[in-house]
Amino acid sequence: MTTAEAYDLLLAHAGASPDPDHPKFAGGFLGMLRPYHALCEHNFHEVMQALRTVAPQLQEPAVDRELISALWGICHFGRAWALEKGSMLQRNDLITEADADRLDEWLSIISYAVTSLLDDSGAEEAFQSYDFYLANARGSGPAPN
Repeated sequence: MTTAEAYDLLLAHAGASPDPDHPKFAGGFLGMLRPYHALCEHNFHEVMQALRTVAPQLQEPAVDRELISALWGICHFGRAWALEKGSMLQRNDLITEADADRLDEWLSIISYAVTSLLDDSGAEEAFQSYDFYLANARGSGPAPN
């Protein structure tokens, strides 16, 4: 995946693609939550693969606001729509406790990676939780932070 492809994919997963016909706009990471039917683990892995690809950009002295907005949006709206008490998925009993726990783990892994890249901890540290997740049957236990 090229950097440009990863950038576009992250925007689409965040619902911020300039192309409303992009298939990930409605079915991507945030799109799977609204309207909610089920979690799609493939979306999580695409976000992480794209994040690995753009990691060098996040370690530059100046970062792209649009990219940061997409990453922040994935984490913020994922929590606001599905995990917070009184969120639309919680108050309407649309998300199971197991799915909420899994989504919480995914969002923690994504946000830790982004934070680590931005504070210059390095890519190895940034993706440690995700690598642990992959090594342990894709989430059979909590990822370390």
